[in-house]
Amino acid sequence: MKKDKGHGVDIGLGQKCSDLAYGWAKTTFGNRASKLGFPIMRGEGSFSNLLDFGDVGLGIASDGVGTKVEVAERTGKYDTLGHDLVAMVVDDLAANGFEPVNISNVLDVDTLDYDVVDRLMHGIHDAAGLAGVAVTGGEIAELGDRIGGYGKGMHFNWCATAIGVLRPKARPVDGSKIAAGHAIVALESSGFRCNGFTMVRSIMNDVFGPDWHRLPYDRENSWGQVILTPSIIYSPLIQKLLDAETGISGIAHITGGGIPGNLGRVLKKSRTGATLHNLFDPQPFVRELHYNAGLARELAYERWNMGNGMLLIMPEDQVDRCLYMAQETNINAQVAGRVTREPTISIVSKGRTPWKLEFEVS
Repeated sequence: MKKDKGHGVDIGLGQKCSDLAYGWAKTTFGNRASKLGFPIMRGEGSFSNLLDFGDVGLGIASDGVGTKVEVAERTGKYDTLGHDLVAMVVDDLAANGFEPVNISNVLDVDTLDYDVVDRLMHGIHDAAGLAGVAVTGGEIAELGDRIGGYGKGMHFNWCATAIGVLRPKARPVDGSKIAAGHAIVALESSGFRCNGFTMVRSIMNDVFGPDWHRLPYDRENSWGQVILTPSIIYSPLIQKLLDAETGISGIAHITGGGIPGNLGRVLKKSRTGATLHNLFDPQPFVRELHYNAGLARELAYERWNMGNGMLLIMPEDQVDRCLYMAQETNINAQVAGRVTREPTISIVSKGRTPWKLEFEVS
């Protein structure tokens, strides 16, 4: 069994390239100065962008399913990717208090397969119903050998942009109202969502070989099938909590960057930190993959959600209402920790073997 704690993933370079892209994008904001559509929120506490349209605040978010596409190609199961695509963009909007309303998608393919396209679009249709959004735009681009993938058949990349709205007189949730002592509620994740799949695939190949997706995980599923587990869509619950005026002060969507990266950006505006002593455990297949890889715990929490798809920050007296509404929505939720005055995120084990991770909020 090969043990490789890095698996060729350069997290620092990815962040540098993201910062570079945003730097260029930010120089264009002046093109809309004093005009409708000026972007007035980005950076600290932001997962989406607030566009100023006078009396109406619009949010916009873009993302894709990344290399999770290859797992679908390996298993021949395409109908769940739409849930991942919708979850990535609508939950980014929800993390800043927007109600998602519309979504547009771009499917880049090497060659067309009518049946595969049908299953992909069936999936996005079902996911849009769960999220309460309309799919109002789309594009299928045939790019030939510019697109590659696993095995024979249609290969593709799939991305989307979603639009959301703020309720009248509402302000975006940007972390500015977070205070020490606020509770942090975790929403359980079903698996990897759409993040860290380059590392997931590298680990699986190293540990199990090139046909890892065919190997049985349990009596009912292969490894490919469990890793393909679709993302939970949290935005309907977030909207219920906002409508109920539960005083949510911050929301972290745990995607690329894991818990320290995404919770850190939410806490940065208030210059606070967090102690997390009761996070959800990762799903069993995530734990097994982590163990088999000999992966450093710090790296796992920086790349994957490790069982926690969203973290909600709110006053202590609103926690019971939040947990009740999550139960009504069939989403597992629990108090995971508290906001602290020190700008450090501490993740503390709750098992028999004690361990503690610390990450600076910077």
